[in-house]
Amino acid sequence: MSDGDARIEPVGIADVEALTALAREIWRVHYPAIISTAQIEYMLAQRYDPGVVRGELGRDGIWWDKLMVGEEMAGFSSCFLTGDPDEMKLDKLYVHPRHQRRGYGGRMILRACETARAQGCRRLVLAVNKGNRGAIDAYLKHGFRVAAAVVKDIGSGFVMDDYVMELPVMGDG
Repeated sequence: MSDGDARIEPVGIADVEALTALAREIWRVHYPAIISTAQIEYMLAQRYDPGVVRGELGRDGIWWDKLMVGEEMAGFSSCFLTGDPDEMKLDKLYVHPRHQRRGYGGRMILRACETARAQGCRRLVLAVNKGNRGAIDAYLKHGFRVAAAVVKDIGSGFVMDDYVMELPVMGDG
């Protein structure tokens, strides 16, 4: 997928350090208004340790993509099969703030939908923090609907207080 100098490509092992650095930068700018600094650092360590990402790149049923704007990694996403034969989860989708509002997030959602359809899934689901209004609005704009509200204990006294959103990707929805 390409649009001028912007393209979405699979993440490779050589991209891991740049991706984890980008995740830290985005999270430390975006999330302080939503969750505590301690929870941000805990979740970054859980999800974006380079060894964790490298391990996921080697597994079947999980896809990582990067958004490249010129030679700069400007965003990334990952999705995985949930075990429900009809469902894929969009687990991560981030675009650096200086590249937002250019349609890149929507293009990354379309890429996840293509991946889901290619795997025979009927819906794409995601979890988004209830306080992350900008992301919620963006997902609603792209056709997602709120399917549930959940609170999940993630350890060390932290919880994720999220909406589960879903988007039909094939069939009658």
